[in-house]
Amino acid sequence: MKITIVYDNETLRDGLIADWGFACVADAEGVRILFDTGANSDILLHNMRNLGVAPASIDEIFISHSHWDHTGGLSGLLNIRQGKIKVYIPASCSGDSDAADFVTVSDPLEIRPRIFSTGELRHIEQSLAVKTEEGVVVIAGCSHPGVREILDAVAAHGRVKALVGGLHGFNEFDLLRDMDVVCATHCTQHKEAIASLYPEKFIRGGVGTVINL
Repeated sequence: MKITIVYDNETLRDGLIADWGFACVADAEGVRILFDTGANSDILLHNMRNLGVAPASIDEIFISHSHWDHTGGLSGLLNIRQGKIKVYIPASCSGDSDAADFVTVSDPLEIRPRIFSTGELRHIEQSLAVKTEEGVVVIAGCSHPGVREILDAVAAHGRVKALVGGLHGFNEFDLLRDMDVVCATHCTQHKEAIASLYPEKFIRGGVGTVINL
């Protein structure tokens, strides 16, 4: 699978715009999923365009939680995208648009074969899990429920190979020991500590980061 970061607090190159928030595109199992939408649709669409991601190429949208810096780009994207699209939202998040088929998620859910939601953890946030032949790839928005709880929620699907996304104040660094890839983005407070402890598996995030797994 491939993950392309299209919205983040920093960028990797000129021509892309940094802003507080997060969004990435996950290409897996023949489906393209937009995970979160950042804070601003103009910035989201600008970055997508410059990274060669056409709105029409998005098959489904997955919203981790209701905070503005993860949902702010949704309405603008839906307004320009032709055709109704399925949007998975946690139960604590509301959705209202004729351009979307909103699916409210409370419990763990298989979205597509080998692609799962953790379900809404602690009534605030869901994370995305993709089963690959080498392990499970987890994408998190802000990890408000806690990284340990997220990892426990995907444990039934196999060993976690990669963790990508915002980790907030996470500092249980031993939980990362057996992973192959860690890409800490957006709200993560201890990026440098993680990079120092695990230089062989740490990938620096930012708009334009592409992770092949």
